[in-house]
Amino acid sequence: MNHEEILARAKEYISFETDQFFSDEVKALLEKGDWKELEDRFYRDLEFGTGGLRGVIGGGFNRMNTLVVTRATQGLCDYLKEQFPDKPLSACIAYDSRRKSKEFSLATALVFAANGIKAYLFSSLRPTPELSFAIRKLGADTGVVVTASHNPPQYNGYKAYWNDGSQVVPPHDTGIIQKVLKVRDVKLMPESEARAKGLLVNIDKDIDEAYVAMVKSHLLRPELFSKMADSVKVIYTPLHGTGAMLFERIMKDLGLNVLTVPEQREPNGEFPTVSYPNPEEAAALSMAIEFGKKTHADVVMATDPDADRLGIAVPDGSGGFTLVTGNQLGSLHLDYIALTLKELGRMPPRPASIRSIVTTEFQKAIAEKYGIASFECLTGFKWIADLMRQFESNGYDFVYATEESYGHLIEQEVRDKDGISAAALTAEMTLYWRSQGKSLLDRLEDLYREFGYFEEKGLSAYFEGEKGMQIMSGIMDAYRREQPKQFGRIPVVWTRDIKAGTAWDRAGKISSISLPKSDVIQWRLEEGTLLTVRPSGTEPKIKYYILCHSVGEDLAKAKAETKRKIAAIEADIKAVIDAHRK
Repeated sequence: MNHEEILARAKEYISFETDQFFSDEVKALLEKGDWKELEDRFYRDLEFGTGGLRGVIGGGFNRMNTLVVTRATQGLCDYLKEQFPDKPLSACIAYDSRRKSKEFSLATALVFAANGIKAYLFSSLRPTPELSFAIRKLGADTGVVVTASHNPPQYNGYKAYWNDGSQVVPPHDTGIIQKVLKVRDVKLMPESEARAKGLLVNIDKDIDEAYVAMVKSHLLRPELFSKMADSVKVIYTPLHGTGAMLFERIMKDLGLNVLTVPEQREPNGEFPTVSYPNPEEAAALSMAIEFGKKTHADVVMATDPDADRLGIAVPDGSGGFTLVTGNQLGSLHLDYIALTLKELGRMPPRPASIRSIVTTEFQKAIAEKYGIASFECLTGFKWIADLMRQFESNGYDFVYATEESYGHLIEQEVRDKDGISAAALTAEMTLYWRSQGKSLLDRLEDLYREFGYFEEKGLSAYFEGEKGMQIMSGIMDAYRREQPKQFGRIPVVWTRDIKAGTAWDRAGKISSISLPKSDVIQWRLEEGTLLTVRPSGTEPKIKYYILCHSVGEDLAKAKAETKRKIAAIEADIKAVIDAHRK
């Protein structure tokens, strides 16, 4: 993009932006002549990905700011009115602790109000799963949560939801974008007028109480809490996000002894004590784990800033703590839910679980043991919700859903991952296995001995800006031009190109794929390993997922063999990435 194109785009942005903070930022860059930064802000428009809008906060069409947020909302309003022309419409809005989240959420509500759509707005920050719950509870037609989940502090985002409480999927996501691209004038209503007309109302306590009751209603063995809750100590960190209020309330109601990391309890969009407020990262839990060691805790729990993800660590028996991965926790959840439903005679007629295509196949093995159908979907919880929607008409009974990135869903009243309800289930599961004389790690080892050892590893390579997107596209194109025959010296058995909608084995037999098209390639290797590559839909990076499985009577040998295979595959991946960086 040349300077003239950048200048034209910048002037257009300044003329439409109503927030002086952001327009002044762009003006300053123009005066400075910082064309590299300006190019990054204007070479494209911020687009919907697997998590909706997400980007660095700042002025520009490729940034998160008031103009981008209000245009997205206007486009959403236009699309809703087209879809439901004769219906009184309503929307729910929530936000997290990030920079500008409160301002963006109010601006969103005022666009809804100006378009005659009643806006139900939380007056203070709330977890993302509560937003999904509120949509369903209030019968709203759409919803928005302003969050960038676990991204670094310079990011914010905008997740749009449909009337079933799930994030928008095709055709609605592309339909909304088409409307957004056509927006030139955004309707806005003053807050005082919106409130006076009943087009802006706050929702707080009533939804909070209903959500808390819902979470507790999904406990499978509630008697465990009355008998044993005081014997377990939980250390918790909300990582400066939204989780503390509801997490602490629910755990206290259940009688559990919860200590929240004081330095990380209060909401703070700067996330001063962590590099990344992500429970997937070991460093994010380090402060909580140290607190756990000092207090001899039985489990450490962490939720991300919008409290839809849950990460845990448990004592290792030697004075330290072991981090439990999202894949492992999801497997433990499914195992516990299934054995409990079976033991209590509550297994539904056609039970079904859901996992993403990059989530451990350990869960498929567990599901099959209990006669539970195991469905797979694309990465992103909106695709899990899409399958849940289909279950309502095809007769399957939802029991559990999870994805490797620490997302879990216990209940049907929410159609997004829910770190709060996952925490309640994890607490119950901890009590149950203690009553059986076991820890969560003991149960995990039992399952490995039964099904073989599963280990997963994710790799990410970051590529910033327009050039970075070209590099990532080049990596994917190269894989498609010359399909690898092996990784880590392990032969490829079959390849699945989800963007092309086809799969083929090494004999050349081709079959079609039922999944929606997405820029994803998967390779099944001999001995059961699955390797996946895809560009991220929310961050400037390309992601690899290695799902490895080794079987053997000697669990220690199976673990060592798995680690060897992962290391060899990882070396091949890094060689490809390094070649494209040059």
